[in-house]
Amino acid sequence: MQNKQMQHLMKGAVVLSIASFVAKILSAVYRIPFQNMVGNTGFYVYQQVYPIYGIGMTFALSGFPVYISKIVAEETAPAEQTQILRRSFALLGLFGALIFLYLQYQAPAIAVVMADAELAPLIRMVSYMFLLMPFLAVTRGYFQGIFNMIPTATSQVAEQLVRVVVIILAAWLSLKLHWSVYEMGTWAMSGAFFGGLVATVALLKPAEKAFVLRGTKPKGINLGAYRSLAKRLLIEGGSICLFASLIVLLQLVDSFTVKKGLVASGLTEDFAKNLKGIFDRGQPLVQLGLVISMAFSSTLIPSLSRARQQQQDHQFQQVAESLIHISLGLSAAATTGLMILMPQVNYLLFGDADGNKALVWYMLSIVIIALINACNSVLQSLDQFHKTTIALLIGLLVKVVINQWLVQHFQIVGASVGTVISLGVVLALILRQSPELVQDALGGQHFTGKLVLICGIMAVAVRFVVTVIQPSLVSRGQAVLGAGVGIAVGVSVFISLALAWQLFSIREWLTIPGGKQLLKLAQKLKR
Repeated sequence: MQNKQMQHLMKGAVVLSIASFVAKILSAVYRIPFQNMVGNTGFYVYQQVYPIYGIGMTFALSGFPVYISKIVAEETAPAEQTQILRRSFALLGLFGALIFLYLQYQAPAIAVVMADAELAPLIRMVSYMFLLMPFLAVTRGYFQGIFNMIPTATSQVAEQLVRVVVIILAAWLSLKLHWSVYEMGTWAMSGAFFGGLVATVALLKPAEKAFVLRGTKPKGINLGAYRSLAKRLLIEGGSICLFASLIVLLQLVDSFTVKKGLVASGLTEDFAKNLKGIFDRGQPLVQLGLVISMAFSSTLIPSLSRARQQQQDHQFQQVAESLIHISLGLSAAATTGLMILMPQVNYLLFGDADGNKALVWYMLSIVIIALINACNSVLQSLDQFHKTTIALLIGLLVKVVINQWLVQHFQIVGASVGTVISLGVVLALILRQSPELVQDALGGQHFTGKLVLICGIMAVAVRFVVTVIQPSLVSRGQAVLGAGVGIAVGVSVFISLALAWQLFSIREWLTIPGGKQLLKLAQKLKR
């Protein structure tokens, strides 16, 4: 029976991983045609307010639902599960309403602090999604708690699809109807509400029975139970939310400091907006760089939890090591490739090579975030929430303190460096507090040394080939050729050296999709 439940859990985890992968691809890819349609200034307007949406999205999808699923799974009685849902909905409903009211009334003040008073309508528009957040968070958490991942997966993909369609439609209409970039941004931000509305409708019927109280109805309101749940939601649920929104929180700091710092450095308002729009190109690139490593490594997280629950220490150590190796290896390859091919990638996706230096620095975020997430998964499996939370808060504080000064002195390169430094602080603090198995995974069989050498050789090979076939870059056609050849060479060199120098174990290769075929090919070539 337990084996059957575990198979059901694993199947659900795979379904949710696929849905998350599709949603993340949609969330990253739409920004490219969007930027091409609205230009750097239009992209700046949208990206300034996007982090507020991103935080709300984290609450509704990957923060509170994860914690609610945990407390629902702890209760076996349906009546108790319903009580948890009702209390969670009431508490999050109050929380969402307060955020909505704050954003509605303080939108002008927030926009002024962002150094652009015309952003107020966008802030008011994005606030509406917080009214939908409580229902989305609670119902998704309930279904994940009873190991039914289908409703969450369906609502997640539907929400992103609708949001992307609304955003692209807003961009297209702004060109046809000659809207200002702020009118366009306001309608683009409405995609957050319409996407959330579709997700709510998708979850209404499946969740109908969950809120119907079964068993004996309690007398009165249990204030003690509400206080206890509120405390747990704030501390443990808040910790999960913080980590799930790490990238978005750093972008929120950028929204308040980058444009302001650029103007303080002596740039005009219009030029500062344009330059911030160029800097914001880094976000979809980082997301795309993380998607592959996160998708592969996320398949290992249920195995990590299972090994911990069954007290299989050796199995836990093996899975943790595989999680760290795969996350770090694939993200390091993606980081190296994007850094070397940045002129081609930038020209191909955005039509020019502006901001290359800043974007190259920003790409370092990929490998650091991947390693932070892998270590965080291990620590959370060991119920060590507070260590990662403190590290994250210190890293954010570092970003707040240094960012505007860096921007004033080094413009958008300074903003990228500020992000890398703050992430580096978070990673250093987490590694310092991590158990020995994390240190062993990074140093075992000289893994990190091999990885650095492989990425170095890959970088030299890609740079040499691209320089030979493409001494200059003046069109998107050339960018396609350079990026295509560079990616082919980079992938070939990385895989060949990783196999030859046994960077990953056989177990790890088998975890990576296509790894089994690569091992067979390597054996054939040896023979």
